[in-house]
Amino acid sequence: MPSAKLSDRMIERAAHRFRALSEPQRLRILRALEDGPHSVGEVVAKLNGNQPNISRHLQALTLAGLTARRRDGNSIYYSIADPVVIELCALVCRNAEKEAEQELKALRAGRQK
Repeated sequence: MPSAKLSDRMIERAAHRFRALSEPQRLRILRALEDGPHSVGEVVAKLNGNQPNISRHLQALTLAGLTARRRDGNSIYYSIADPVVIELCALVCRNAEKEAEQELKALRAGRQK
């Protein structure tokens, strides 16, 4: 990580985004928005969640700059504002999957001894 090039302000902004991603439900919301903009109601239905909770998470993601919102009549539609977040999540998930595979391999090797 090129830490010498990052100002303290940029580090704080990055930390704010990582904090926003620390909630599993927010990651689920981002996954639900991968295929395009959705209204709050559509996100609630996709996740089988409740509207106040989903709205709170969407607001946090928007404040972190990860989602964008637009009003269309009485509905508010959310979309991914920073596509890099999807790449970041995929990278972290691939790494977690590799770690789980290694752990499983180690467990299987331990049973065979």
